[in-house]
Amino acid sequence: MKLNKLSKTALCMAVPTAAVTPVVCSSCSSNNSDAEKPNIIFILMDDAGYGDFGCYGQTKTETPNIDALAQNGIRFTDMYTAAPVSSPSRCCLITGQNMGNSQIRDNVEGQYESGIWNFNTVDRDPSIEGQMGFKPGTPTLGTVMQDAGYATGMVGKWGIGGPESGSAPWDMGFDFYYGCVCQRVAHNYYPAYMWKNGKKEYINDPATVTHPGTKLDKGANPLDPASYNKYSEGKTYAPDVMYDNVVEFVRENKDKPFFLMWTTPFPHSPLHAPKEWVDKYVAKYGDEEPLAGDNFHLNEWPHNYYPCRYPHATYSAMISYFDYQVGLLVEELKRLGIYENTVIMFSSDNGPANNASSPTVWMDSAYPYRCGKGWGKRTLHEGGIRMPFIASWPAKIKRGVVSDYIGNFADVMPTICELAGVEAPANDGVSIVPTLSGNPEAQKQHDYLYWEFPAAGGQVAVRMGKWKGLIKNVSKGNRTMQLFDVSVPGKEIEMDDKDVAAQHPEIVEKMWKCIEESHHLAEYEPFNIDLTR
Repeated sequence: MKLNKLSKTALCMAVPTAAVTPVVCSSCSSNNSDAEKPNIIFILMDDAGYGDFGCYGQTKTETPNIDALAQNGIRFTDMYTAAPVSSPSRCCLITGQNMGNSQIRDNVEGQYESGIWNFNTVDRDPSIEGQMGFKPGTPTLGTVMQDAGYATGMVGKWGIGGPESGSAPWDMGFDFYYGCVCQRVAHNYYPAYMWKNGKKEYINDPATVTHPGTKLDKGANPLDPASYNKYSEGKTYAPDVMYDNVVEFVRENKDKPFFLMWTTPFPHSPLHAPKEWVDKYVAKYGDEEPLAGDNFHLNEWPHNYYPCRYPHATYSAMISYFDYQVGLLVEELKRLGIYENTVIMFSSDNGPANNASSPTVWMDSAYPYRCGKGWGKRTLHEGGIRMPFIASWPAKIKRGVVSDYIGNFADVMPTICELAGVEAPANDGVSIVPTLSGNPEAQKQHDYLYWEFPAAGGQVAVRMGKWKGLIKNVSKGNRTMQLFDVSVPGKEIEMDDKDVAAQHPEIVEKMWKCIEESHHLAEYEPFNIDLTR
């Protein structure tokens, strides 16, 4: 039997039932008044792992406000990103297309000219800023929410087209945008400028901005915190002005339905955080070896990030500071009287990074899964693609629900469209509105989830029920699928000695059928991987 990605008959997973009023289906709600439509805020972190939050098992970093979203709503245990790196993950999130159909399947710069890693050069020439973007006319969450009558906004990192590419946020359906259009510019939390609605807003003097790879001054003592002042002292911290613009957008649109994506760069490298928050964790963790001197060169990027006196404390400080900002936003929603009818979704774009500026192994950031080199970001292991995912909606969602629905970022498009009462464009997702509205028995299920990633040797994965098939080194000719039972979390579930493909050839064959059904050639040739057997 041919497998159908969008099965209409599959049985739903067991999820605690919430006795609340169901949301009206999209086909019946197109005439809903604005007053009945919920506000929707999607919060996306950058490189945060499944285990970076207290509600998912983190014991070092404190995240009380994000934990409160889970306590007051639904915490999903089996939700996945679409890709293990930023641009394709965001592409799927915004279009609903998985990696077998996606326009963008890896991080690719818009242009590979000399100087693209130099902030001053990019500032002078916006045409070399940004990554590969969408084709003109691509339906996005921004355009469909505009069609639904929503005010649309995004604050934070974009990473899917440069400011002059025709694929900037203001070209793709967002009425308001503030942040870093280019991922490279986001590699400094004290940059010269942000983009605001198509124009630059300078927040720091370009002459004072340090560039990635800038070392400590010659002769500086790496154990002295003052040696690191040149990276931040006297400068404006970009996450602060991003938060100010989040609140500005919410206040300006409080009397009409709005859709906001808050795509923070936290906790992506480099390690930059406000001193008082770093000090909090220095007191908790004690002294530690600085990221400076010889270990500063362990970074695998073509450029280094920045030295850091307290890398562990700073990583925790970045996440806790963002958690604090999430708490401030919730309080503002309550003050404005719109909290009850605001849907807040929370996730991360991909799993934890592995470089000298991301102490994620020490933090156990993918807990209960493995992270570190070859296991987190840039891999299709659970640590690279299984994401924290929380949904809060006080007016509709019962408190403290835990859902084992198996889904991914493609589900966000049909879900948000149904909430807004507008028809979704073609997508690879399943609306999770039944789960959100306390009716899990009506929840449609994916027959399977599919991933392909052309980088890191070429990788393909399929999740089908409790099983996960994984093929690595596809570009090197490998076609051997490993098969793992991922229904019971643990660091050892994807080790070679847990591979049961030989015992279940029929499941392996079904997964190959899924691959053949899902894989379509990309227009950009370097994204294509040969999956013929």
